[in-house]
Amino acid sequence: MLIRTCNAFQPCTLSEYAFSSLPSLTFRTIGGILDFYLFLGPTPENVIQQYTKVIGRPSMPPYWSLGFQLCRYGYNNITNLMDAVQSTAKYDIPHDVQYVDIDHMDTQKIFTVDDERFPDLNNYFEQLRDKGMRIIYILDPCLIANETDYTPYEKLKAVDGYIKWKNPDDVDEASKDDMGAMLGYVWPRGKTAFPDFMKTKTQEEWKTLIKEYRNTLVFDGLWIDMNEPANFGTNEERPWNWPEDEKPYWSLKCPKDSLEDPPYRTKVCSKWDTKDKPARLSDKTICMGGVQGDKGQYRHYDVHSLFGWSQSKPTLEAAQEATGERSVVISRSTFPGSGQYAGHWLGDNVSQWKDMHRSIIGMLEFNMFGIPYIGADICGFFKDTTPELCKRWMQLGAFYTFSRNHNTLGAKPQGPGQLGDDVGNASRDIMRVRYKLLPYLYFLFSEAHQHGSTVVRPLHHEFPTDQTALSVDRQFLWGSCLLISPILEQGQTELAYYLPKGKWFNYFTHALEESTIGIQKKVPVDAESMPLLHLRGGCVIVEQAYANNTHFSRQKPLTILAALDTDKKASGGFFWDDGASIDPIGSGNYTNAKISVANKSLNLTVQHKPPGDAPWTRVNFDKLVVLGIDDTVMSVRLRESLNHHGEDLKFTQDGQVLQVELGEKGITQYDTFEVLWSI
Repeated sequence: MLIRTCNAFQPCTLSEYAFSSLPSLTFRTIGGILDFYLFLGPTPENVIQQYTKVIGRPSMPPYWSLGFQLCRYGYNNITNLMDAVQSTAKYDIPHDVQYVDIDHMDTQKIFTVDDERFPDLNNYFEQLRDKGMRIIYILDPCLIANETDYTPYEKLKAVDGYIKWKNPDDVDEASKDDMGAMLGYVWPRGKTAFPDFMKTKTQEEWKTLIKEYRNTLVFDGLWIDMNEPANFGTNEERPWNWPEDEKPYWSLKCPKDSLEDPPYRTKVCSKWDTKDKPARLSDKTICMGGVQGDKGQYRHYDVHSLFGWSQSKPTLEAAQEATGERSVVISRSTFPGSGQYAGHWLGDNVSQWKDMHRSIIGMLEFNMFGIPYIGADICGFFKDTTPELCKRWMQLGAFYTFSRNHNTLGAKPQGPGQLGDDVGNASRDIMRVRYKLLPYLYFLFSEAHQHGSTVVRPLHHEFPTDQTALSVDRQFLWGSCLLISPILEQGQTELAYYLPKGKWFNYFTHALEESTIGIQKKVPVDAESMPLLHLRGGCVIVEQAYANNTHFSRQKPLTILAALDTDKKASGGFFWDDGASIDPIGSGNYTNAKISVANKSLNLTVQHKPPGDAPWTRVNFDKLVVLGIDDTVMSVRLRESLNHHGEDLKFTQDGQVLQVELGEKGITQYDTFEVLWSI
């Protein structure tokens, strides 16, 4: 069930719910329009497909955004930034995207660079891009309002582009600008105004600011934070980051009325009550009585939850217009439908083992919410990580769809190359596995984009009648085919995992583990162990050789890996494009193929191929690996048409594993072909 109301402040707070044993489900909300949707499935995966058909299908991310990403709040200068990049390269860890946080700015003002601490930052970014890497940086939706000649604030002010007080004359001068915009205090060293993205002119001016600023500091994607919107110190004596020696203190203080303090007190309020005062709706954000929209027709009380959603769309549009390519936006605040424009990270976690485990649950939830581009801050944001925790978290984070290592100001550096050989080598090895699997991950995103499927899913989505699978939250699937079982405990010496009914092949050894009714298993682990990966019998996936980033890995040959089920069958798909063009499906510039195995043959049938011969189409299939063949194979032939008798292929067989060499045949990604083997 979806109950869609933009009055919900946070999931399960203003729009609260409770289950009973009747069974029944009770919802409570503070108001607004309520749209009720029932999705009947019948399978869990069908429900998500139906849900995303209503709210909007997830966007198709650029290929490079599936690579490893490195960030921190607190590089503080370009030397530390360069050291993080160089240390990653020292261990040959694949690395696609480099970030900077607000500390690269001039006193935390967006659309600025601190040229003393980050001299020639744009030139350095261009050097990284010349090596195939990409750049993302942060934009917070709060612009300093009391600094002379700060152009971004003035340009938005010129179009009346900020959230305003309904009756500015009733508000003290310290809490508004001269056009009645509501002022708060966030990261810049002064009062800030908040763009009203419900206004058309604000959206257009925001896009213009982004596009023009790219001429100063290059980017490939954007990260929008603090967009609930967050405000520091609301209704308090002073914000936590207001300089203690600068008096008089000031903070945004909201009036006493039914919008700021509605008759029904919500959980978000009661949770933060103190003995000195009850919490209010506006605490940590702006006042509910603000007005938004082209005609001031919306109360912030009614559209608060839409702030991040309304910022995401123009930000993505600006990024794509500025770069001329498909881009990616990472947003902290989301709403049903945000997945059309943005991915998400799971917020400010802590460097502790329980937060690593919790990230799996969050990743599964956001896939169900229609936002499959999702991950947590690898190794933890707050507090110092440890080498063991960071190694295990890098191993888990290699299977987040959004794979980014990030931590905070004051914590020790935790880039994967900055914590010693154990972390560096383990990070390299697991990221190489991720990069090999990126064609399969990209195919899953194409399915999510076109059909609304999850990319990462819980086991019960594939095994809905398996009661054990229903409770598993320490394992997860990429699509229907790849089962990931990470190491999640400090000092762990044994890994327990569950295999639902079917054939499962160890991804690394190709050994078969068969489960007739679902089975709990254990394996010993030590300091050198990786997560367990199992390929499900009945699946075909496409792999590619790894490289130091996706610019180079995309040029490598492709491998087809097929795992046979109990009926000696398997199926899968393949999607490929240039990885960067906007709307490749709409333009027809992509390859899509169906792959099936039955009756001792593999068929790859191209269902769509691009109209031209672009460079990205010249990646060939190099190998075919088939798991689960019981008989001795005597010969293997390639047939490229029904009238073609076929030509012999070189092959080797090791037990149940058949490996066929395709490289000499020049089979491109848009060739329909068949490989047959005889016993």
